[in-house]
Amino acid sequence: MSATPDSGFATLLELEGEECYRLLAGREIGRLGVFAEHYPLIFPVNYALDRGDVIVVRTHAGTMLAAASHANVTFEVGDMDRRRRSGWSVLVRGLAEELTSAHRAELIERTTHSGVRPWAPGEHERWMRIIPHGISSRRIVPNDLPPPFGPSAYL
Repeated sequence: MSATPDSGFATLLELEGEECYRLLAGREIGRLGVFAEHYPLIFPVNYALDRGDVIVVRTHAGTMLAAASHANVTFEVGDMDRRRRSGWSVLVRGLAEELTSAHRAELIERTTHSGVRPWAPGEHERWMRIIPHGISSRRIVPNDLPPPFGPSAYL
C-alpha cells in the first residue's frame, strides 16, 4: 500500500491485490465497461466471485453480452462517503467469456452456483465470466476535512 498526500485534505492510497479482491468480495453490484456500437459503454451488473478472483455475471442476450464475449473488458466496483470525502474504487482489466456447454461440467456447476441474483426483472439465463489480467485499487482517506461550505460558513 502506497500513499500520496493531496492538498492537505486527503491521502490517496494504492491498495495491494489481496485487499482489492477483499473489497470486490464484499459487494454484489459493479459496472462492466465494454466497447460496443462505436462507443465505450458502461453497464451496471450483479456479480459474484468464483474461487476468489474470477468475476461471474448473470445476464441475458443483448448488447452487453455480445460486446463482451471474448473481448477485453473493464470491471469497476467502488464506494464513497460524500460527507467525509472518502471512498475506494477497484478496477479489474480482463477477458470476458460467455459460459457455454463447451465448458467443463465442473466449471458450469461452480458458476451457476455462485450466488448471483439479478435485481433487474426478466430472464437472466446467460452466464459470463471475467478472467482478470490485472487489478488495481485506490482509497481516498481524509486527513482534515475542509471547513463546511454553505451559509453557516459566513456567519
